[in-house]
Amino acid sequence: MDSTALLRETIVENLKTGTWRAGHRIPTERALCEQFGMGRSAVRRVLSQLKEAGLISQTVGSGTYVTEQAPGLLPALGNTPLASTSPAELMEARMALEPAIVEMVVRNATSADFARMEQCCDQAERASSLDEFEHWDGLLHEVIAEAARNSFISTVFRLMNQARAQGEWGMLKRKSVTPERRAAYQQEHRALVAALRERDLATALAHTREHLLHVRRNLLGL
Repeated sequence: MDSTALLRETIVENLKTGTWRAGHRIPTERALCEQFGMGRSAVRRVLSQLKEAGLISQTVGSGTYVTEQAPGLLPALGNTPLASTSPAELMEARMALEPAIVEMVVRNATSADFARMEQCCDQAERASSLDEFEHWDGLLHEVIAEAARNSFISTVFRLMNQARAQGEWGMLKRKSVTPERRAAYQQEHRALVAALRERDLATALAHTREHLLHVRRNLLGL
């Protein structure tokens, strides 16, 4: 078993046995890196997958915690058909769902939501590796979905992000993302966040569709 799988299984086992209960603060990224002999980007990728599954939450400046809903989610862990979801299917779902999410964000988002979006953009632009950029890219889209203030949408988007974490998507992303394309994605994210902050629905929808078409073309050649 490789280090990534071992870290994930160790965390899940601690949750299943009740060693880590709701509200428990799990070890820091640095501590997990040292314990499992992994790079920080790999640890973040595992934590991101568990966060997308609803098992943990992360608070900037505070730490990573077991969620209240984790016990109820554990029985179904690993039983979803995400591994069979192709990048083409995922892109099709994103094209259908993300514009609807944007409409709800324009209506419901708070100033705190916009501040979190800006922070994700800042961190993505500072990222020194593609893995780190991918972490903040995924987190930005998650924050946008959460700003819709709709629990069902948040659940659906969490599943979409889990599918993004599957190996085939990651391999395609690594092959397709050049420094120039990454810079373009960053500009598109900034433009989208600015339109959302202005609650300019027409512009936000246009930026969302343009970004998704750009990603699909680079990823799948469509």
